[in-house]
Amino acid sequence: MNAERLIEKKRDGGVLTAEEIRGLIEGYTAGDVPDYQMAAWCMAVYFQGLTAAETAALTRAMAASGPRADLSSIPGVKVDKHSTGGVGDTVTLVTAPIAAAAGVPIAKLSGRSLGFTGGTVDKLSAIPGYRTALSFEEFIRQVREHGIAMAGQSAELCPADALLYALRDATGTVESLPLIASSVMSKKIAAGADAVVLDVKCGRGAFMKNRKAAEALMEEMTALGTAAGIRVIAFVTDMEIPLGCAIGNSVEVDEAVEVLSGGGGQRLAALSKTIAGAMICAGGKAETLAEGRRIAEAMIESGRALDKLKECITAQGGDASWIGVRPLTPQDGAYDVYAGADGYVEDIRPVELARVVMDMGGGREKKEDDVDLTVGLRLWKEAGAPVAKGEKVLTLYGRDGLPMEALARRAAAAVRIGPERNVFPLIYRMADSREA
Repeated sequence: MNAERLIEKKRDGGVLTAEEIRGLIEGYTAGDVPDYQMAAWCMAVYFQGLTAAETAALTRAMAASGPRADLSSIPGVKVDKHSTGGVGDTVTLVTAPIAAAAGVPIAKLSGRSLGFTGGTVDKLSAIPGYRTALSFEEFIRQVREHGIAMAGQSAELCPADALLYALRDATGTVESLPLIASSVMSKKIAAGADAVVLDVKCGRGAFMKNRKAAEALMEEMTALGTAAGIRVIAFVTDMEIPLGCAIGNSVEVDEAVEVLSGGGGQRLAALSKTIAGAMICAGGKAETLAEGRRIAEAMIESGRALDKLKECITAQGGDASWIGVRPLTPQDGAYDVYAGADGYVEDIRPVELARVVMDMGGGREKKEDDVDLTVGLRLWKEAGAPVAKGEKVLTLYGRDGLPMEALARRAAAAVRIGPERNVFPLIYRMADSREA
């Protein structure tokens, strides 16, 4: 395998064979292909793209770069869920317990945050005592015994993707649809699930700003999953405004508990029920998505979904005693912001609010950055809601040493109040590989 030749071939618009791609990925994972050559290849792909066959070959090669999780000892159809990320995207913490309560085995491996998109592992880490690092044996045993496990992705799983993602992040080649699709789906294939529900976000608060590009990514990932023998149900959903009312780590856990208790933000609750319904359908517990959603709603109303979250927390060493008693987020650093006029919440700019939380210490610019899991903010009014002058609009949860007044001004400026009652969409498109 000659890496230089493969770089030149792709640079000039050529099509690589599956064997060439496999050799390149194996060489890079083994350290035989240096970063500078792989970076050049990624840039060639960025400009020239990959064919469907090339993308499928790349996905298979990355999935095969480490051990594949064997979930065969777990009875039933194992379902995974993935979101491309956004502001206030707390869906995993809500949907996984709902689907598990309905009898679907949920083996969920997640990552940490980077930039303004929150990571599920960071949110789980905000729960006292919760172990996000499980061995494969512990992970599988917990799913078998409790029907659910939510943990951090093992370094053994799909190591080629971890190397390639870090390289792309440092070389301006992240925004390549085939590289994004292969990155996501190689991890899903390696994680061993029988079915995957995908939530592709688009809008200001998402990685994909453009709906057309988001739909193209959804189609590409669906095709990759289908080729690997995995059922895929996929959605393209809105992220022009924050999905949930909470932005942070512990505060998002609090909102997840609220949704599982029948409350929480309307947009987060609505999308979570739809996604959970798709997971229930993919797991063979419902014939249609509509039936799956009805089951999801029943799991919330009966309290079984919240009980399943408590069970998962306890099984992974966490303390669930605060649920139903008090918020997880410390309240002593709360700083309230009030409306300056009557009207409606016309717009909420997601990235600006996420940047406020990051500047409080609640996010990371680089993977090695530390995160304060207790800081964040909470919106008390969603987009389109009426608001009266002097009414509380949001709360910042800070700590000593932070310039709370200045942070509050920035957060307030991101929430526009005016005479218009705007309506924001939630779901743009859905696809099911069974119906393709």
